[in-house]
Amino acid sequence: MDRLADVTPFIVMDIVKKAGQMDDAVHFEVGQPDITPSEKVIKAMAEAVYKGNFPYTESMGILPLRQKISDHYKRKYSIVVEPERILLTTGTSGAFLIAYSIALNAGEKLAFSDPGYPCYKNFAHILDIIPETIDVKADTDYQITPDLLEKVNDVKAVQISSPANPTGNVYSKENMGNLISFCQNNNITFISDEIYHGLVYSDTQENSALEYSDDVIVINGFSKYFCLPGARLGWMILPEKYIRRAEIVMQNLFIAAPVISQYGALEAFDYNFLEQYKDEYKKRCDFLYNELKDIFRIDTAPVGAFYIWADISEYSHDCYSFAEELLEKTGVAVTPGTDFGKNNTKNYIRFAYTRNIEHMAEGVKRIKDYLKTNK
Repeated sequence: MDRLADVTPFIVMDIVKKAGQMDDAVHFEVGQPDITPSEKVIKAMAEAVYKGNFPYTESMGILPLRQKISDHYKRKYSIVVEPERILLTTGTSGAFLIAYSIALNAGEKLAFSDPGYPCYKNFAHILDIIPETIDVKADTDYQITPDLLEKVNDVKAVQISSPANPTGNVYSKENMGNLISFCQNNNITFISDEIYHGLVYSDTQENSALEYSDDVIVINGFSKYFCLPGARLGWMILPEKYIRRAEIVMQNLFIAAPVISQYGALEAFDYNFLEQYKDEYKKRCDFLYNELKDIFRIDTAPVGAFYIWADISEYSHDCYSFAEELLEKTGVAVTPGTDFGKNNTKNYIRFAYTRNIEHMAEGVKRIKDYLKTNK
């Protein structure tokens, strides 16, 4: 199957597997919240289980949850999103597959940033879509700009992530608006991955693409901000022209999103819980950034998501070997930068601050001791 020839492993999951076999590993590798979801969510899921509530739902998802998501957009962004435009998906991964399949034909180009989330290009390969990477650097705060996008020929869709994985940067309001305008003027579908919305820790605020236009595809889900990674539940907000097309793809690929997860997510918009959870992650972000900036060069300070993108070139130009050695000799698990592309990524590793400060402090100590001995 030639279209799978360029599909690469998701290296971080291999590291998770290795680290999981160690009794005393320190985990900086995976962007998975360690905080349990709201008790209201757990209770709602348990009730659905005990009631034997396991039917297929309609492929768009249960209307009460789509209404809750609509209410969330009104509360957070002051925008109106009709529930009819919301499709519940099997995680954001399912949403990406649907978005690419309805917006692009085989052989057309999808653009996204390098470094960036590795699954974008792999989903493109699986669908025989051409992934077109755009090198981004600290000089644009790791953002795609209209000038950078204009240099790529024949792009049919562009995917951004804000807050971003692996860099933790947030697209500026001005650049987001200019990029969406450029796409609309050039008949390019704009796809916005907003899975880390809610997890921004500075005065910078995240903006939804829907604040600029209804003619965009927005993808979000319950894995990160809502602490439900294993529930495998995401959502898409679609322009009217794509609704029926997306529903048909959903019917055939997935039938419907997981039903127990849908009933649990009805209680996920527990804003008191979410604010406390966000405050905890801000403390973790501040702690780890302040510890790492004296060890590694960090060319963009993290403002959102769970991640710090650290330059290790003072110590190594082979991030994979560096990460492997760090795990084997110290039990500290990090993700090599090459998991996220080819744009100078061999000189970087990614840290996730998804564990408590005591756990991270132990990891930092081990790294410092290791570098002192092996520099």
